[in-house]
Amino acid sequence: MNDINDRPTIGELLRSVRAPKIDLPPFDTDAAPLDPLDLFASWLADAVDSEVLQPNAMVLSTASVTGAPSARTVLLKDVVEGGFWFASLDSGPKGADLATNPWAALTFFWPGRGRQVRVVGEVTTGERDVAERDFRARHPLARAQAIVGDQSAPLPGDAQELILQQVERLEREPEFVPDDWAAYKVTPHTMEFWAAAPGHEQVRVGYTRGDDGWRHERLWP
Repeated sequence: MNDINDRPTIGELLRSVRAPKIDLPPFDTDAAPLDPLDLFASWLADAVDSEVLQPNAMVLSTASVTGAPSARTVLLKDVVEGGFWFASLDSGPKGADLATNPWAALTFFWPGRGRQVRVVGEVTTGERDVAERDFRARHPLARAQAIVGDQSAPLPGDAQELILQQVERLEREPEFVPDDWAAYKVTPHTMEFWAAAPGHEQVRVGYTRGDDGWRHERLWP
């Protein structure tokens, strides 16, 4: 067994990392569409077609009323009505943040395609029927966990029993949706598209929403 003192430091490990040798799709910035949601749809379709692992995963970053940041990975549910949709319990930490500071940042990262998309926007709560449809479409176990769990609180010893009770409840009441399940829409005010290129090159295009629509421009890497 190697002595712990012989192991490389974290800094040494990080400096040993090399960029993967993969074929990267081109990013023709001159052909970037006027609407960033069109470009996002194109990049997302490419990630799905390329079988990127969970291309619908995004990092949702929020901040409390005091400015304390928090980030977690959630799943994108749709991009409609000019915004990015996700769902969660409004009684959990992210719901508490958004209730007092209704702005959020989203980060999509598709390393297999060398692409990243950043979104910053205002968050609004969707209609109740949207949240209900989302909840009923989820796996029964995921629904049971959402019903019984106090999100991010310590897990009690009888958690498994409580979850099974809710699974049985959903078999009896398949239409049940908890009152605190909410659908959220992030309406983007800025979006940024980043693409890796051969060597150490990087390409970035930023979109900013104004009174007369979107404008976009190349950014320094």
